[in-house]
Amino acid sequence: MSYRVNGTEMPDLLLYFSTAACWLLLSGVAWRTSRPVVAAGPEPRADLQLENVLVPVALVLHAMLLYRRVIVPGGLDLGVANAVSMLVWLTVMIYWLGGLAYRGLTGILGLMSPIAFTAVLLQAVVTSGHVVTYGGDPLFALHFAIAMLAYSLFIVATVHAVVMLAEEKWLHRGVLPPFVRRLPPLLEMEALLFRILLAAFVLLTLTVVSGVFFSEQLFGKPLTFSQKTVFAIISWFIFGGLLAGHHFRGWRGRTAVHWTLAGFTALLLAYVGSKVVLELVLQRG
Repeated sequence: MSYRVNGTEMPDLLLYFSTAACWLLLSGVAWRTSRPVVAAGPEPRADLQLENVLVPVALVLHAMLLYRRVIVPGGLDLGVANAVSMLVWLTVMIYWLGGLAYRGLTGILGLMSPIAFTAVLLQAVVTSGHVVTYGGDPLFALHFAIAMLAYSLFIVATVHAVVMLAEEKWLHRGVLPPFVRRLPPLLEMEALLFRILLAAFVLLTLTVVSGVFFSEQLFGKPLTFSQKTVFAIISWFIFGGLLAGHHFRGWRGRTAVHWTLAGFTALLLAYVGSKVVLELVLQRG
């Protein structure tokens, strides 16, 4: 027997609750470790151990939730709530995997936990009916996978840039929160930022090129210069200009951070902004 509450089956409600609870608990851990301490203070080892267990559990539960919400009969439900939740999940996954190579990056996962919690709540509250009937087309699947990974890497780069600003600010103050003390040195963080940006730019280039040249095969209609297309191209020029400026003129520091934030804003308007306008404002799929 299947119980339903407001159209949602009980197993889905339990999945929503358990996923949100994990992200909420991780948010609490992040808040505890965000309180400034003197440089010689002890590290919160118990919180770190709890975080190491909760993050993979939350990622698995969140992935299960995405599978149940996104994979629907006839295609993919890519409504704004599902799209945002998927991008947030990919971003946390990238940071978690990156933390295996750069141990200091694990502290940034705590900053993403409240965002992931909000994304799960958004999925629970906002109904979606934007189903993409791709018919199992491998070209569309490849385009979609590359685009989602590119957007997620740019989110990672943006969070990375903001953390760099905070790290620089706290270093000048000389009073550091524990998660900042665990971060790699600022120069290493900057070098990692440009590696992330380069990888994301390559994927964004593939996304734009495939969208321009294979629009009719991918989406069943010729290319139209919509808000999404225009802002995606603008973001491509911004990130390309940043990488060129870094390579030829040595742009770094706050200049790199500001360009990163500008490019991410354009990308946000291209994907999430267009979906919000169409689905929530204009009530169109």
